[in-house]
Amino acid sequence: MTWRTDLISQIAAAKMIAFPSIQNELARQIREARVDHEAFEKPLKACELAECRATCCHDGVYLEIEERDILADVIATRAERLATYDWNEPEIFQQMADGRWKSITLPDPAPAEDFPAHFPKTRCVFLDSAHRCVLQRLAMDEGRHPWFWKPVSCWMHPLLLKPGHHGERPVLTLATPENDPAAHSGYPGFSAFTPCGIPCKSGPPAHQALAAELDLLGRIAGRDLARELGST
Repeated sequence: MTWRTDLISQIAAAKMIAFPSIQNELARQIREARVDHEAFEKPLKACELAECRATCCHDGVYLEIEERDILADVIATRAERLATYDWNEPEIFQQMADGRWKSITLPDPAPAEDFPAHFPKTRCVFLDSAHRCVLQRLAMDEGRHPWFWKPVSCWMHPLLLKPGHHGERPVLTLATPENDPAAHSGYPGFSAFTPCGIPCKSGPPAHQALAAELDLLGRIAGRDLARELGST
């Protein structure tokens, strides 16, 4: 067994996030992925919750079955802790017409000032009254990584992992208005229109603004993404 194989085995055994099957598949994809260096030189604005008011969380999140089941158990077994956050939502999940599961949304009377016009004025059920994620608060209060309980597509935002097709490698990149995977007729897109996904001339390079996301991805996969992108 080589040192790299041994390292990958050790990482796979470590529970970085609460969803083991998803962690294993994500690790495989990131190990194989080509990194879009040009995209990560784009200047971005670092996340500022007080300003953006969790715009990226406005429409809830699509969930894998594993995420739905584990989060349902977390919510049921930690109801008292969640109540201390003034959070007690009886309805959490909804099944969409295409069969996928999603967190429900609630009306948001006070979105950010620059809230995109094509976004519905709603917020994810997992946000508290201050637009903070209760799953993140819970993880921190239990001494875990802040994103331990968060669905993967939440904490990876605005990173985009494009799957490989026909033998091609996956690509780790960022969404743009031209390639935003959520775009469709009458809806320009999602990631490329959130505050942390829009280029900001005065901001640091994306690989610095998204250092925390890249660090967790790298630890999951046993790959030093920061070094590859020149952040260290």
